[in-house]
Amino acid sequence: MNVLVVNCGSSSLKFQLINSDTEEVAAKGLCERIGIDGRLVYQPTGGEKEITEAPMPTHTEAISMVLEALVNEKSGVLKSLDEVEAIGHRVLHGGSKITESRVIDDEVIAVIDECCDLGPLHNPANLMGIRACMKLMPGKPNVAVFDTAFHQTMPPKAYRYAIPTKYYKEYAVRKYGFHGTSHWFVSGETIKYLGLDPNNSKVIVAHLGNGSSISAVVNGKCADTSMGLTPLEGLLMGTRSGDLDPAVLEFVCKKEGIDVSEMLTILNKKSGVYALSDDYSSDFRDLEDAAANGNEQAKLALDAFSYRVIKYIGSYAAAMNGVDAIAFTGGIGENDGNVRMAVMESLAYLGVKPDAEKNKMRGENCVISADDSKVKVAIIPTNEELAICRETVALVK
Repeated sequence: MNVLVVNCGSSSLKFQLINSDTEEVAAKGLCERIGIDGRLVYQPTGGEKEITEAPMPTHTEAISMVLEALVNEKSGVLKSLDEVEAIGHRVLHGGSKITESRVIDDEVIAVIDECCDLGPLHNPANLMGIRACMKLMPGKPNVAVFDTAFHQTMPPKAYRYAIPTKYYKEYAVRKYGFHGTSHWFVSGETIKYLGLDPNNSKVIVAHLGNGSSISAVVNGKCADTSMGLTPLEGLLMGTRSGDLDPAVLEFVCKKEGIDVSEMLTILNKKSGVYALSDDYSSDFRDLEDAAANGNEQAKLALDAFSYRVIKYIGSYAAAMNGVDAIAFTGGIGENDGNVRMAVMESLAYLGVKPDAEKNKMRGENCVISADDSKVKVAIIPTNEELAICRETVALVK
């Protein structure tokens, strides 16, 4: 089955065409600057990257260009669009009403629309992508794979905030968690790769990148995760502050004469390692180069990031009453040996023994802990597109 996987942002659209039988990518690419001027980057597997500049007023035009690229005579990978048998969409927020992937119908669209206030940057764009595909490929099944779905197995003690109940009942204010597709995929792959018992396993997934989150997974189900009502809660990130005293908002707003919306923009886009490095960079490669050359603020940012990861892993090991395996994933988790080593060395009390030579590995499935490590530590690259493809096939076959 050929599955088109679509991931819409407010002004961008990522896509992959995947053969679900072989799980090989036939083509992939990106539409960017939607609503501004428009740019399509398209690459068939084994072929050259092609760039097309063309107007993309909306996601409909962007999807149309993607479909034209897939069937064009020069570098297309399909003879006709009839060969696309299903479309899988990454959708940010399903709230508490949708707790699993769903074939898209009017009810699903209504819930996605209802949750726009919980995901104001992503849900409207996700809807535009869904409607564009429905318009351009009528009759094809569309599946929504929700970023929040995997975390809906959390118990109330993990997802409820200690604030008046009316805010939960009337406005659905609670922890939802994000990166769910990645956490689902990586936790499952970790269990398989390490030969753990899926019905008796405790896994911690550290999805570390510009946006970072950690999850505690018991027997394949999420027990807790670090992100909250929004992706702002939890770990220190590239430009996000992560956890902080909520009173900071009022304090700084009064001092600076700004409103809460402006403060939240600061916490989301001007904080994190970017702020701790004194606005040097949010890119960990830049920070590590700077720290190696004596930049103390860059070193502080890196140390603070690793410290937060260590704290969350430790707390989740305690909450699960033990841990069998820790999986690093995401751009930093898969490629930054310095961060991984800093974290592993601080988890000796759990029985973690790092292997310095193995830890040099990057971007592929591998164990990076010593053979006699009580807790196995591995790199497990995430593949959210493949996860969406698998969920889509499971629902439409």
